[in-house]
Amino acid sequence: MILDCAVIGGGPAGLNASLVLGRARRKTILFDDNKPRNAVTSESHGFITRDGINPQELKRIAQAELDKYPAVRIEKQRVQEIYKDNEYFQITAENGNVYTAKKIILATGFKEILPDVKRVEEFYGSSLFSCPYCDGWELRDQPLAVISENPHAFHMAKIVSNWTDDVIVCTNGRKQLSDAEKETLGRKDIKVYEEKIHSLTGKNGALEEIAFADGTIISRTGGFITPEWKQSSSFAASLGCSLNERGGIDVDQMKQTDLPAYSHAEIR
Repeated sequence: MILDCAVIGGGPAGLNASLVLGRARRKTILFDDNKPRNAVTSESHGFITRDGINPQELKRIAQAELDKYPAVRIEKQRVQEIYKDNEYFQITAENGNVYTAKKIILATGFKEILPDVKRVEEFYGSSLFSCPYCDGWELRDQPLAVISENPHAFHMAKIVSNWTDDVIVCTNGRKQLSDAEKETLGRKDIKVYEEKIHSLTGKNGALEEIAFADGTIISRTGGFITPEWKQSSSFAASLGCSLNERGGIDVDQMKQTDLPAYSHAEIR
C-alpha cells in the first residue's frame, strides 16, 4: 500500500497533523517512539481546555481521538531511515518494515542543549524552564535567575521580569551583554553575574541556591535558561532539505521544504 502521508513524530504537531489528514481520509501512518523532548515536564500550559495537563495524558486523549479515523494508523516505533526513491519516500522502521509514502511530515522537532552548568539537568523541567510563557505563571513573584551562555540572555531577562521583580542574569563566565544592555537591565534592578557558575543546589528538583566560582552564593527558587537548539533527527539533512543558521528547516509560506514532492492535486 502506498500511503498518502507518513508523519514522523508523535508530539502535538504530529498528532494534530494526523488528525487533519484522518479527517481528510488520507491514508496516513504516524510514527511515535514515545521519547518526547518535554519528557521532563509534568504539565503543559497555555493550550485552551487543557491548561496544566500532563503531556502523556494529552497524548492519550489525542491518540484516542485518532482512533475514530480509519485512515490513520499509529506505529509506536522509531524510524531508522528515510530516502526518496523517484516519486515516493521510503521509510524504514526499527522493526525492519519498509513503508512507501507520497509525502512525509517531519514533526520531530528540536532538541535542547542545556548550559554547561553542574546539576542543571536535575532542575530542568521542575524549577528551571526554557519558556516563560509556558511556566512563568507558576514561578510568579519568586526570586528567579536567567541562566544563559548566549546572546538571548538580555531578551529573556526582560521577558522574565514580567512575572517577578526579583531577577538576576547568570552568563556562566561568558561576556554576552553589552554595556548598554547591562545599563537597561540595571534600570529594572536586574543584576548581571558574569562569573562562572560552580554548581546549582537544591532538593527534589527544587532549586535553592546558585554558587559561583568566586564563592558568591545567591538564593533562587527557580528560573529560565536559553538553550541552544538542534534538530532531533537527521532526516531533513539526509533528504537534502535546506537548513537555516539556527538549525531549523527552511520552508515556504505553506511550511513545505524545497524538496520536490507530489503536488497537492496529485496526493490521491
